[in-house]
Amino acid sequence: MKIAVIIPAAGIGKRFSVNTEGPSKIEMELAGKPVFLRAIELFMHHHDVRQIILAVNPDRVEEFKLRWGDKLGFMGVKVVPGGKKERWETVQKALEAVDASVTHVAVHDAARPLASGEMIERVFTASERHNAVIPGVAVNATLKKVEDAGSEIGGVDDVLADAILGTAGKVETPIKKVVQTIDRSNMIEVQTPQVIEINLIKQAYSQISQGKLDGHGITDDASLIEAMNHDVHVVEGESTNFKITRTEDAEIAIALLEKREKAVASDLAKKRLFADDDD
Repeated sequence: MKIAVIIPAAGIGKRFSVNTEGPSKIEMELAGKPVFLRAIELFMHHHDVRQIILAVNPDRVEEFKLRWGDKLGFMGVKVVPGGKKERWETVQKALEAVDASVTHVAVHDAARPLASGEMIERVFTASERHNAVIPGVAVNATLKKVEDAGSEIGGVDDVLADAILGTAGKVETPIKKVVQTIDRSNMIEVQTPQVIEINLIKQAYSQISQGKLDGHGITDDASLIEAMNHDVHVVEGESTNFKITRTEDAEIAIALLEKREKAVASDLAKKRLFADDDD
């Protein structure tokens, strides 16, 4: 296989509390390196990877290249403008930059910097036999379907203050009502990288351009393949391959990275110690 890795990084991270005028979520440092760079490094030395494409915010391409262009150029990473609204637009634009020799495309979220080499290898190996392969983990939490049920207002208990202030000083809390408990026995949480044969993924995205498929709300590439009635196969993902969406996710990611790097440093120290003994 000859794989092109596409890393969509054009989103603005609405659920992540960062200053939208400053560096984006993907540029936040995790244990000394930006998020997007850690995602790129997951694939840098894999023998099947021929190309890495990073698709960034189209309004900040030049600004991004000014900060990171030299380093990414040295690493052989191609930076292209992504879409302005939908994720599928970003992947579609990145597909235009894929080399003609590529046989498969792996799409990996820029905000998933903790995927292990073992998991990536599982996905790539399965892709030798199947045209669309994704990693996934079993859902352990109870799932419930809900609907809006208005809101509750509270925060001021004093009757006199309530009469004077009205709703001022009160907190409005949205409320939802459970309408169904979902059977989780065959449910999985989908992750990336998602690897798809090159002609199949190009066909899927051309269907959107031609108006045959609706790309609105599509959050992963496998959904497009499913919409074309093609099989999507799943291999085991891993719980640590989570997407950094909120600030607390970043805190967990930093702790995990620091733990991993300490373990690597400890292993290297042991190897050097035993090498000295051999001498």
